[in-house]
Amino acid sequence: MSWQKICHIDDLVAQSGMGAWAGNQQIALFYLTALTPEVFALDNWDPVGKAYVMARGILGDIQGQPCVASPLYKQHFSLHSGQCLEIPEVRLKVWPVKIEQDMVWVEVAT
Repeated sequence: MSWQKICHIDDLVAQSGMGAWAGNQQIALFYLTALTPEVFALDNWDPVGKAYVMARGILGDIQGQPCVASPLYKQHFSLHSGQCLEIPEVRLKVWPVKIEQDMVWVEVAT
């Protein structure tokens, strides 16, 4: 595993998602300024809708747990664990994220 620089924090839109490449994987970055950590990285692939769309998902929370709803069929995925709240056997991959000197880094497989 190694850390890959993805973007500057100012490239992200607060309270929103954005697609990016981490290694050879499409990821969805979510920038939530009221939370710690502020940036979450999940797989951009929606396993239910079978499309790379999670970065366009709707952010919110369910019972205090921050989540993203798929823009296709509206399943909710935890930003912390990637677990689908409606279908427990479905999960998105989650990548570790760090912010150093206003740069967003994601840990990827090498």
